[in-house]
Amino acid sequence: MVTSFASVLKKSLNLMVIGFGLLACASPAGKSKDERPNIIIIMADDMGYSDLGCYGSEIQTPNLDYLAANGMRFTQFYNNGRCCPTRASLLTGLYPHQAGIGEMTTPGGQPGYQGFLASNTVTLAEVLKSAGYNTGMTGKWHVAERYDRIREEQLKWTSHQQNFGAFADSAQVPTARGFDEYYGNIWGVVDYFDPFALVSGNKQVMSVPPNYYHTDALADSSVAFIDRFSKDDKPFFLYVAHTAPHWPLHALPEDIARYEAVYKSGWEVLRKNRYKRLIELGVFDSTKIELLPWMLPHKQWAANPDSSWDAHAMAVHAAMVDRMDKGIGRIIERLRERNELDNTLILFLSDNGASQETPLNPGDGIAATTRDGREVKFPRVKSENNLAGTQDVYGSLGIAWAHALNSPFKYWKSKMYEGGIGTPMIAHWPAAIQQPNSINTSVGHVIDFMATCTELAGIEYPQTYNGQTITPMQGKSLVSTLRTNKILDRDYVFWEHFGSKALRQGKWKLVQLDNQSPWQLYDLEKDRAELVDLSLEFPEQVENMKALWEKLAKEKLVYPKPEKKS
Repeated sequence: MVTSFASVLKKSLNLMVIGFGLLACASPAGKSKDERPNIIIIMADDMGYSDLGCYGSEIQTPNLDYLAANGMRFTQFYNNGRCCPTRASLLTGLYPHQAGIGEMTTPGGQPGYQGFLASNTVTLAEVLKSAGYNTGMTGKWHVAERYDRIREEQLKWTSHQQNFGAFADSAQVPTARGFDEYYGNIWGVVDYFDPFALVSGNKQVMSVPPNYYHTDALADSSVAFIDRFSKDDKPFFLYVAHTAPHWPLHALPEDIARYEAVYKSGWEVLRKNRYKRLIELGVFDSTKIELLPWMLPHKQWAANPDSSWDAHAMAVHAAMVDRMDKGIGRIIERLRERNELDNTLILFLSDNGASQETPLNPGDGIAATTRDGREVKFPRVKSENNLAGTQDVYGSLGIAWAHALNSPFKYWKSKMYEGGIGTPMIAHWPAAIQQPNSINTSVGHVIDFMATCTELAGIEYPQTYNGQTITPMQGKSLVSTLRTNKILDRDYVFWEHFGSKALRQGKWKLVQLDNQSPWQLYDLEKDRAELVDLSLEFPEQVENMKALWEKLAKEKLVYPKPEKKS
C-alpha cells in the first residue's frame, strides 16, 4: 500500500480552497444531521463484463462481491461503449452527443462532437452541490478538450520532460463543474507509476513519491475525502473514476504473482468457465443465453506462439482489478468506521467492455519515455524483454482476451453489441435495499444516475443553470427499483459511436456494427448473446426501429456528423 503518498495528499488538500454551495434543502427540524443518503459512484475503466467474482470471474474481488451479496446486481445495465462518452452521460444524465462528446475529447466542429461538456449541461456535482451536498471526485475526468501540442512538444510533455502549462481549459475541469474536491488525471491514458495530467484541486501535481501507484492513490484520496465529508452535517457525493484496468498493463509485482499460473489454459477455456459460473451464480438463465461460438477462429490458444506472454499479460490485468477491489474495500471500511455505510448508496459499473485496443506508438497522450529517460516499449513482437506489468512497457490484452473477458457476449469496447455496452452494475444501500443478494433484470443506463440522484436529494432537475437553458435529462430514476426490486419501465435506450449503432426497445435490439454493415435484429429476452439475427424474419420491426433510430439521432445531436479529415 502507498504510505508516503498520504502525507503528500494531506498537504495538497489543505492548500485547496473549498467553496460549498448554500444548502438548498434544509435538514428536518430538530435534527443536526441531514438524513439524505450519501452517494458514491465507482467506475472501472475497460473492465470486462465477467471480470468480477460476483459476475463469474476467477479474479479475487471480495469487496465488490460483498457489495453484491448485500445489495443488488443488474444484468441488463448499459454504458456507451467507450470511456469519455460514458463519462459524459454519467455526469449529465444525457446521451453523449447531447453532452457534447459523441466521439472523443478532440474538437469535431459540430455541437454533438465539440469534445467537452457543453454549456447547456449540468453535472451531478453541480446539481447535488446546489442541493447542499459536499462533492468530491477522484480519478479520470476525460470530458475536457485536451490541450494538444505539436508532436515533439507533446512527447516531452507527456514524458515529464517539459511542462507546457494547463492540461485543459480551466472552465472544463472538475472544480469548475461542481466538485469541491478533486484528485486525479484530466486526460485519459496514464502511466500508473507516474501519471501525466495529474491534478489536485485545480493545481498540477508536478511529481509523485517513488512508490506511487495510481490505483492506490485514488483509494487514498477517496478515503481522505470521506474523512472530511463525514465530519460535516451534510450528505456527500463522491465520484471515484478508476483508470484500472485500462492499458497500459501496469501492476504491482506482488499482485501479479498471485495470478501468474492462472491463465495458462488460455482464452477459450476462460470464457467457457466464466459462462458456467455466471449460470451457477444465477446472473443468467442458460435457457435464455447460450455461449456464442468463438468469434476469432484464427486465434486458437493451442496454436498461439505467444501463449506465455499472453498468459502473463492476463495476470497483470487480473492484478489491476484485484488492486482496484482492495481500494474499494478501504472505502467500504472507512464508511463503516464513520457510521456512514448503511445510509450510503454505492453504485459500481464499468465504462465499456474489455478493450481490444493495442497501443503501438507514443503520442496522442501516450509517453515516449519515462521521467528518468527510459524508452517506453510497445510490444509489436512479444518477448521476455517486453513483458507487460512494468512502467516502461505499454502492453495490452488484445482482441482475444477482450472477447473472453466479455463472456458470454459478442464483441468488445467501442462496438454497440452487448460485449461493448453491457456492464456489470452493483448497487449497495443497506438502508433501502430490502432484498440483499438480489438480481434485477431492468434495462438500465448510465443516464439514469442523474434522475436517481435528484430524487434522492429531493430536488428538481434544473431547467436553467448559470444563465444557460439546460437540456432535459434523459434517464429514469432507479430509486423505486432499488427499494422494491421492481423492473424499471422505459421506452427505449439509444446508442451511436463512430458509426456503430443500436436501439433497445423492450426485448428487441436493433444493432449495426458500422456504417457499411447491415442492421441486425435480436430478441434479447431469448437471445442475450445476439446469436440469431431475426432481421429477415421481422422486416417490419426492423423498419420501425430504424425510423425511430433516425428520429432519435436527429434529436440527440448525432447529426450532423463532423467531416473526416483527409
